[in-house]
Amino acid sequence: MAADDDLTVTMDTDTHRFEVKLGAETAFAEYRLKDDTITFPHTVVPDAFSGKGVGGRLVQAGLAYAKDNRLWVKPTCSFFHAYIAKRPELHDLVHPDMREGLKVP
Repeated sequence: MAADDDLTVTMDTDTHRFEVKLGAETAFAEYRLKDDTITFPHTVVPDAFSGKGVGGRLVQAGLAYAKDNRLWVKPTCSFFHAYIAKRPELHDLVHPDMREGLKVP
């Protein structure tokens, strides 16, 4: 089994996914680029990654890419949305059309 430090996020531009591999398993966050926006529609984290923080790493990598490339973020994936909603310091990355939905009850 790989150590948590070996779980590296890579960006696969062919499949439009940020990925982490562990043996035969792959965790991923899909993305779509259009103009000045990156949309994150879907994230999958298999049970093999449980408790390793892989979902958070995928979100962090996606947001870092958006920030580095000055892209607006549309977190349509519920995991991305929840992650960002809990962190007000990230709200300025979110496309203005989607910010109101980030309010946490």
